Order: sequence, then C-alpha cells, then structure tokens
Amino acid sequence: MPAIDLARLKKQTARLADLFDQPSAFLRELREVLDHYINRTLRSQGVAPSSVLPTYRTPAVVLRQIEIELGPVAEKQPIQALELADALWDEGWLETRLLAAFLLGRIPPQEERLLARLTAWTQAVRDPNVRAALLTTSLTRLRKETPDLFLVLVKEWLHPARQRMWSNGIQALVPLISSPDFDNLPPIFEIVEPILKASPAALQSDIKELFVTLYQASPDETVFFIQQILKDTKNPLPAVTLRRMSPDLPQDFQASVRELLRKKR
Repeated sequence: MPAIDLARLKKQTARLADLFDQPSAFLRELREVLDHYINRTLRSQGVAPSSVLPTYRTPAVVLRQIEIELGPVAEKQPIQALELADALWDEGWLETRLLAAFLLGRIPPQEERLLARLTAWTQAVRDPNVRAALLTTSLTRLRKETPDLFLVLVKEWLHPARQRMWSNGIQALVPLISSPDFDNLPPIFEIVEPILKASPAALQSDIKELFVTLYQASPDETVFFIQQILKDTKNPLPAVTLRRMSPDLPQDFQASVRELLRKKR
C-alpha cells in the first residue's frame, strides 16, 4: 500500500462528492480510490477477520475522509443520499456497506423511506461490523432528533413475531439509554418487558448489556423493574438468565440482583 498523501486523498474524496448524485459514476471512482489504498500485506482472501464480506482493507483514515466529504452533501440532498446508499449497499463490500450505513445516519428522519431501509438492512445483515454501524451510526439522527419515532421503530423490531430482530432492537436502544440527554426510561421498560420476560438464552449477552446500561442510567428504576419482572412472570428463564449473568455485573448491581433472586426462591 502506498503511503497516504493527505492532499491527494482530499482531492480524491472531493471528486467523489462531486459525483454524489451519479451512483454509477460514483462507484467507479470509489473502486479506484479503494483499490489505490489496498493494504495488500494484510489481505487474506479479501475477507476481514470476523467479516463475511469481501474487503479492500481500507485504512480508517481513508474511509473517514470520504465520510467527511459526503456527510454535508447527504444532509442537503437526502433523496440522492438514499439512492447512493442503495447503490453502495448493493455493491456488497465491507467498505461500501459501511459507507451506506454512514449515509443513512445523515439523512433527515422525515425521509419516508428511511425506516423501511433500516429495517430491511438490519434484517439481512450478517457482518458484525456493518451490523454495529447500522444500529449506531445509521440511527444517529433518528435517535437524537426524533426519539419518539426511534422508539416506534425499535418497538416494531421487538415485536413478539420478530424474534430474529430482538437482538438488533436491544442493541439499538443502548446508545439512546447511554445518552446524557435522555432520561425517559419508562417507555424503554415498557418496550423491552416482553422480551425480558421471555429471556431466550441466545440473547443473554444482549440482555446483560441492556441491564447494565439501564442500571448506569438509573439504578433504582432498574432494580425495581427487574423486581417486577421476576414477580409478574411464572417463566423461570428471567431468573435463570439473571443468575447466569450476575457474576459479570458491576459489584453493586450484582448485589441487588442476587438479593432479588434470593427473595424469588
């Protein structure tokens, strides 16, 4: 891989921004840019560790510069941004899908096709890097500007008939709960209660992260919420899940959970 000339990189990415409303031409130019910066010394059958997608193994500084150039354009041209995101997604490489996820996060929440695209892509995604981007970066504006609409979307993902989406729904909530500007936990409790009462074993890691995040936001509310779940359900799985995860919880939270489990017996 050649050394990165930042001046040249800025010219290359500016050229990409000029082609923003021409997806086919944009992709041709993007392929040339990504190919130019391939780190061949790290390339192994074109697949990144833990990735199921082919990859150019593009240095982070290159992708970041592309995002810097495209972000403002996407905000001004949301329709074109969605069309370009579709083209990037269909291209099927790790880098192009990460850029597609980035563009979704810059599109105004009022764009009517945004929610459908988010749901479709999160249902289909297999790559952990792209999944993480979709559940954080892609939801940025929706989460910050229209939290009520964001919760409507997550509630759809956590519908009892959509068990394959439950993990995505839980992971999407974590950044919202963690936000210092968000302090309205009751709607969160209402949305996740059916999932936590079911407590499937496959979601233990997700549930643990959710509980820890909730506890960090409001210890008293979270402990009371868990108490109500244990009280209101005859399903033994919530107690089993809590018992299994308790050794990994923060010490003060762990003590509260163990006391609740002791009373449950």
